[in-house]
Amino acid sequence: MKPSAPGRPWGLAQVLFLLLAALHTAAAQKNGINIYSLSVDSKVSSRFAHTVVTSRVVNRASVMQEATFQVELPKRAFITNFSMVIGGVTYPGNIKEKAAAQEQYSAAVARGESAGLVKASGRKTEQFQVSVSVAPAAKVTFELVYEELLKRYLGAYELLLKVQPQQLVKHLQMDIHIFEPQGISFLETESTFMTNELADALTVSQNKTKAHIQFKPTLSQQMSPGQQDTVLDGNFIVRYDVHRTVSGGSIQIESGYFVHYFAPEGLPTIPKNVIFVIDKSGSMRGRKIEQTQEALIKILDDLSPNDQFNLVSFSGEAAQWKPLLVPASAENVNQARSYADSIQTQGGTNINDAMLLAVQLLDSANQKELLPEGSVSLIILLTDGDPTMGETNPARIQKNVKEAIDGQYSLFCLGFGFDVSLAFLEKLALDNGGLTRRIYEDSDSTLQLQDFYQEVANPLLTAVTFEYPSNAVEEVSRDNFRLLFKGSEIVVAGKLRDQSPDVLSAKVRGQLGRSDLSSGSVPAMLALEGPSLPLPGLGPSFQHMQNITFQTESRVAEQENEFQNPKYIFHSFMERLWAYLTIQQLLEQMISASDAEKQALETRALSLSLHYSFVTPLTSMVVTKPEGKEWSEVAEKPVETKNKHKNFYLGGPLSRFRTAGDRRSRITAGPSGKTPSDLGRARPQGPLSPPHPHPLMAGKSLLPDMLLESAKTASPPGQLPASLRPGALLVLVSQPALPTLGTTAAVPAAIQAPAVILMLPRQSVARLCVDIKHSQGPMNLLSDPDQGIEVTAQYETEKARFSWIEVTFKNPQLQVRAIPEHVVVTRNRRNFAYKWKETLFSVIPGVKLTMDKAGLLLFSSPDRVTIGLLPWDGPGEGLRLLLRDTHRFSSRVGGTLGQFYQDVLWGPPAAADDSKRMLRVQGLEYSATRLLKLDYQEGSPGTEISCWSVEL
Repeated sequence: MKPSAPGRPWGLAQVLFLLLAALHTAAAQKNGINIYSLSVDSKVSSRFAHTVVTSRVVNRASVMQEATFQVELPKRAFITNFSMVIGGVTYPGNIKEKAAAQEQYSAAVARGESAGLVKASGRKTEQFQVSVSVAPAAKVTFELVYEELLKRYLGAYELLLKVQPQQLVKHLQMDIHIFEPQGISFLETESTFMTNELADALTVSQNKTKAHIQFKPTLSQQMSPGQQDTVLDGNFIVRYDVHRTVSGGSIQIESGYFVHYFAPEGLPTIPKNVIFVIDKSGSMRGRKIEQTQEALIKILDDLSPNDQFNLVSFSGEAAQWKPLLVPASAENVNQARSYADSIQTQGGTNINDAMLLAVQLLDSANQKELLPEGSVSLIILLTDGDPTMGETNPARIQKNVKEAIDGQYSLFCLGFGFDVSLAFLEKLALDNGGLTRRIYEDSDSTLQLQDFYQEVANPLLTAVTFEYPSNAVEEVSRDNFRLLFKGSEIVVAGKLRDQSPDVLSAKVRGQLGRSDLSSGSVPAMLALEGPSLPLPGLGPSFQHMQNITFQTESRVAEQENEFQNPKYIFHSFMERLWAYLTIQQLLEQMISASDAEKQALETRALSLSLHYSFVTPLTSMVVTKPEGKEWSEVAEKPVETKNKHKNFYLGGPLSRFRTAGDRRSRITAGPSGKTPSDLGRARPQGPLSPPHPHPLMAGKSLLPDMLLESAKTASPPGQLPASLRPGALLVLVSQPALPTLGTTAAVPAAIQAPAVILMLPRQSVARLCVDIKHSQGPMNLLSDPDQGIEVTAQYETEKARFSWIEVTFKNPQLQVRAIPEHVVVTRNRRNFAYKWKETLFSVIPGVKLTMDKAGLLLFSSPDRVTIGLLPWDGPGEGLRLLLRDTHRFSSRVGGTLGQFYQDVLWGPPAAADDSKRMLRVQGLEYSATRLLKLDYQEGSPGTEISCWSVEL
């Protein structure tokens, strides 16, 4: 399985990436380009992130070499500045209108140079790259600046950093400063490369409103054990949220601009009516429809009893599951699960008829007044291709759907893979008050679908509008929104007038479902108004909404003083936040605007982009390199394409990018091994150092002979085959380390690892091996209410292994589900998938999660039992459970395994056979036999032990 991207819609994440070296250490030394200083400085001021990436390199070779600066940044981020300092001379990037930069771009392409500097590189990132020749002993400083407004997703903001230098860096430092005037409610970190030793280089300090995360490893900490290369290879993530009031609003003011954040707490969920429209055309055959079915079954289970739903499946024709929407009762959900599981793929793609059928189902229910009072209606479309049957003209389909919906319902589109036009789906959704997401074809596609549903599963308000005194503000960004969902946030920004009042007040009006009012859960301090007036174009279910008003005010002088600490704040950030937000909204409005409206929107977005020096889809950055006055390169904002293998509009081979979702994409500052005459030409990827083999495998290839033979014959001299170049799925960057072998003799093949090994402190028998011979359905392995821990599992007796193990923590609320393919961590309704043997180091308030290269996943805290999960691949392979610090179990521990941590009474060995004895626990007797078993707790191949064993 390929690892998922944390997130997801994680395009909502702020992604900061450390600069990387393109080659391994040996190659870097050979080519002479050395990174002697590397820093990332990110200041997050009230959700707005300003990031500066600085790399300093020196050419230690005796000849001129090429240095490449490569940074990956979020797709939602705007580059604002780039410069190179060479020999004391600064070469800046200049941002121009695209049309003005086109002449320089075309001239560079005509010379055979790679003129495009920015390209897509993954699910959520774009790659900036520039190369320059460096004289012997000369130094170059690269600096890139980009900015982004963090979006709240399922109750958290996220910063994600990629750390993959691939060479030791003398001065390597990352600093993240977070300042949130509302107060930081929680902050957690996660890393896929951190070890306990490397964790000493990480410091986290936090008070009520500020946090500072610093990562500053020494050379020795960066060094892998026994080797001269670096252990830094993976992601570093920071997640946090802020405190919120019942009024739901926070107005913050700086340098004459304001931003209004709105995410009220304590509101009940509005009942929803959902139509799931599922593509079952022939192209969905195989894993795609299987993952869709898995996700749909899980989503159906998550429906609230107050919801209503129906299913529409389509290929060449569309068909509904039921003639009407039905309540999400247990019986109806079970029937829908069976229907979803029976969907067969065949035929073409008739999106038009499917969408019109979905609208007709909602229209019919509305007209018959069958929908719950005060509910909202959603249509969720999943398709993997462009329309091929029925109406196939995208513009006419968009027109038909918009006219049919007529503003009554919200449409959300999911494009599965790259054979569907995302631009077509984006306009379809934006025309109808929704949004679009791409679902990447990967092993975590099911989780991507589930996570998207969680975003829209809990509507809180409809028809949300923001009102400010006209004498106080001007140039306000978008101020009306169709829906607000739980875990999200609405952001409005604007400019204060010169003679604005000392206090800025605001009203946010919205509508709750009337059925919510009887519960008494609406905060008392909010203003509930009388019955709402009939809303034009909305069906009966919307006519029973209750108006609600939130009032917020902010004292201008006090707010201005909040943002005076220069360590945490960069100058005039709120003005830039306003410009960023306005440009993003203008670009979004252009998608669904008429031709006449589009020109005015584009003119304003272009003007703001140039004024604030943002590289947007309307502007380009021209980078002049020192080789000559006419040698320039152009950086442009990439746009989504239909086919992931198609080059973006960048010119030259550098625009080819890696498979979507690939975590091997990286930021580079290192040598390419080229002479100046090679600059601007097609550059193959640099070679990769082979993995370091385990001592027991010295002299043996880690790749199959057939693959190596193919590599020898299928590639030009001096190049790796495409399948073995960086980013390809077959690249082995490191061989998982084998554990140290014990002193025992070779283990006979007949000896198996038990299902579970229990360490029993303070008992006459310190270790008990448990084999499970009889299992029906899920098992409660252990439960301790005082520890707030529960472990359940499904054991397959035919295969003698666990098919899944699930660990649940009550505080913090955390669920971990392990299956043989991967492990999924669920927190705040959000799923994170990790591949086994992919290192992980996550610190959440109350628990620490770690996973090493052997795949041992541990959950630990100072006062809790340590729980471990392991993908054992030795004899008796399968998932294994480990328990450490078991003396911390309370007296209330129970369950199939937990019972053995109560008082256990051991009988004496049998007189006729001292390898057998009885034990009694909680009134039950078990026969125990001393057997040879494999201890799996340190990983494969395991060590032979003698263990008292019982069968359950």
